Amino acid sequence: MPTYDNPTIDAAEASDALRGLAHASRVFDQPAEMYGVIGDLSSAMRSLHQVLEQIATNHENRAAFAFNDDGNHDAGVRDALAAADELRQAARLLDQSYDRLATGFVAAGRIAWHHDPAPETHTTEAMNQTWINVVFLQGDEADEVLDLIDTHGTQTAVEYLSNWDYGEETTSAAIANHATYETIPAGTLDKVAEHGIYTLTYNPFMGHVGLFRHPDIGEEPAKPAPEPAPRRHAVRDASGYQPVRRPDATQSRGLGL
Repeated sequence: MPTYDNPTIDAAEASDALRGLAHASRVFDQPAEMYGVIGDLSSAMRSLHQVLEQIATNHENRAAFAFNDDGNHDAGVRDALAAADELRQAARLLDQSYDRLATGFVAAGRIAWHHDPAPETHTTEAMNQTWINVVFLQGDEADEVLDLIDTHGTQTAVEYLSNWDYGEETTSAAIANHATYETIPAGTLDKVAEHGIYTLTYNPFMGHVGLFRHPDIGEEPAKPAPEPAPRRHAVRDASGYQPVRRPDATQSRGLGL
């Protein structure tokens, strides 16, 4: 159990836990569990970044007490500052790894694991799949829709995202991009909301939003919807906040980004 006040004990336990995970993760009897493990690793990586920064700061703050084995204070200070610099560089490299991990986490969340493997030959038409992806957003665009969910609820968010639905064209694009699914590809940490012909999936933790439609439903034109509420850090100009623009009809859509 973490002590929250003894870094030596907590670091040793974290090291043991990672060794155990390295052994346990060689095989997953339930593939869907990998999504949750990746989410936990994302959280651990953010904490590790914070640890590296804090240890670097402590090296700098304690430099006045640093000496080498021969009692040379100047050498001790140089090593303390060098250690702080290297730790901060490690933290920056960890940020790059976290970005890749986040992208992998999003991709893993789109997987619907089946009990049986796919047949060697695929003769079933793509339209026999149950759901098609209308739009998938992440990053700043997803943040605006997540704000819309917090402010007005999931139905308003579905109405807004339905502006990406161009009916038969969207269905054809989903088939071409292999964005058709027998079940909604929601991960264990994703939230799901159904409204009419659409199903919304969203994950505030990882910052992504997806909208899905059943292909057997009539290809009705999208309904207009309110614009997302601006985030507090958004830049405004004389014309007001600029929401996510509706994609051009020729723009590629779906999960196959």
